[in-house]
Amino acid sequence: MKLTPGNLQHRQQEQCFRHHVPIELDDSCWDTVNRSREVVAKVLQSGKTVYGVNTGFGLLANKSISSESLGQLQLNLVRSHCAGTGPLLDDEIVRLILVLKSTSLARGFSGVRPIVIRTLVDCHNANALPCIPSKGSVGASGDLAPLAHMSLALIGEGHVRIDGDEIAAVEGLSSKNIAPLELGAKEGIALLNGTQVSTALALAGLYDT
Repeated sequence: MKLTPGNLQHRQQEQCFRHHVPIELDDSCWDTVNRSREVVAKVLQSGKTVYGVNTGFGLLANKSISSESLGQLQLNLVRSHCAGTGPLLDDEIVRLILVLKSTSLARGFSGVRPIVIRTLVDCHNANALPCIPSKGSVGASGDLAPLAHMSLALIGEGHVRIDGDEIAAVEGLSSKNIAPLELGAKEGIALLNGTQVSTALALAGLYDT
């Protein structure tokens, strides 16, 4: 199924929710995604301090981070927010989360590389679904905890569920020939910020109604 970021239809989302339907993104999105990433690259080249790109977070917003530590900063952000609890979200919810997150990032407002979006799509299409606890979202800045668990699987940590079996993410990704992501500047915060989990749960309630 071909999806156009920014123009998802309810019938498309419901089909992704109810069935494992391979997806692809309309080619028109990639120019915008690349231009967005170039903005991040220019910030780094300029030496300017920009929140979320080369600073700490929250109370550490005024603390500059060296260029060689930017990837570690994003990795630490993902790991630190994996604080969810409770039963895991059902597969159909996780599939819809991956659809919503990939199409959201593909609108080109988040400054991520195309490989981040393609990895989300690859995990969806391979049915290698991140194990996401159902409780623990902060809410104010988005579904931080559940999206952190989603992101953890993308980098080869945490666990994924394949055909009902829960296995280590690094093994699951390898079995589907998906390379774990190495996060670049701003990519961790882009993955964690958003309300794709809340939206997927709301849509599931709508469709079941």
